[in-house]
Amino acid sequence: MIEERFDAIVVGAGMGGNAAALTMAERGLKVLQLERGEYSGSKNVQGAILYADMLEKLIPNFREDAPLERHLVEQRFWIVDECSHTGLHYRSDDFNEEKPNRYTIIRAQFDKWFSEKVREAGATVLCETTVTELLQDSHGRVVGVRTDRNGGEIHADVVVLAEGVNGVLGTRAGLRGRPEPDKVALAVKEMHFLSRETIDARFNLKGDEGLVIEAAGTISRGMTGMGFIYSNKECISLGIGCLVADFQRTGETPYGLLEGFKRHPSVAPLIEGSEVKEYSAHLIPEGGYKAIPQLCGEGWVVVGDAAQLNNAIHREGSNLAMTSGRIAAEAICLIKSRKDPMTAKNLSLYKKLLNDSFVIKDLKKYKDMPALLHTHSQNFFLTYPQLFSKAMQDYVRVDGTPKLEREKLMLNSFIKARSWSGLFSDALRIARAWR
Repeated sequence: MIEERFDAIVVGAGMGGNAAALTMAERGLKVLQLERGEYSGSKNVQGAILYADMLEKLIPNFREDAPLERHLVEQRFWIVDECSHTGLHYRSDDFNEEKPNRYTIIRAQFDKWFSEKVREAGATVLCETTVTELLQDSHGRVVGVRTDRNGGEIHADVVVLAEGVNGVLGTRAGLRGRPEPDKVALAVKEMHFLSRETIDARFNLKGDEGLVIEAAGTISRGMTGMGFIYSNKECISLGIGCLVADFQRTGETPYGLLEGFKRHPSVAPLIEGSEVKEYSAHLIPEGGYKAIPQLCGEGWVVVGDAAQLNNAIHREGSNLAMTSGRIAAEAICLIKSRKDPMTAKNLSLYKKLLNDSFVIKDLKKYKDMPALLHTHSQNFFLTYPQLFSKAMQDYVRVDGTPKLEREKLMLNSFIKARSWSGLFSDALRIARAWR
């Protein structure tokens, strides 16, 4: 057993874990952070979006040395069928501001940098260390962790679980259940390397400008899912994700979906001639507000993906993870300053503060949307995209057919597909869920 006792142990060195460890260490707590990878970020090869406002609250001057890729000036949303896309496109020079709002990052590089900031703040960071179980006393209170190192018992006043959506520690200890297949998505991603000049030309970018493309429709073959493309300095992050339950139901494979997305005529020209160097798979919480487990208990709190804190409707995750990690740490520091024990009652301060933040308010606002999209996935991700594409093609094609006749053909297509009533019903459901 490691004789040294800590104020807090943080399990995991992703966005939420680093935010928690940094905040507590900066406020003078004795913090131990444990990470099973070779280094923080070693298991995160994918690209991601960083939300500056949340990181600024932790590291105000992060732009000076953080490994940022591009700042985002453009967002594209595509509704795709087999051979076309209908798009919504927003670009603004306002985002070429002194302190941009969003950046693309490569997690392996960024997480490693973030972890160094945790060390500089005074926390002890041990990598290549797997936590095998939570230590509990005779009353069920968490008092530390057991690791795979020799003499691996380590004690602390509180344990912060930041182990990701598929973390097993809380489940093994009976603190929370395993995420259900219809509450978790599996995303597969590739990094396509191209010269900076080629990326700038294909996406109409200059300097460090970047863009994001998000695509939904037949690429997920009727399953609840989405494809995405992020522009980095010298590579493109490309991927697609769907609910695990849908993969189980349909027998489709993640790699098969990814290959289909890459071959789509709107996507293939963007990655033509690229060199694929990295491939990864990642589980993402998609259950929303209704899937959030118990957030705290006797001697423990849970943050980030492990707490199902992901806004699937707005595709936001890292900002919720950082915010929940920071808020949990602030609650722990306040309890510590009062010399109070880390009981479930005292730690419920974390839940109260989180409820008052944008994290829970946003998730609660859209609490019915995840189930709606999953229940009616065939409509949203297959039927409607095909009908939208046909309607748009009929609108722009000029071949001598009278407009009135063409409009009747469009209407008949909807009627034959029995989609008017379904579209109207789904629109009402979305309106109710959006309130």
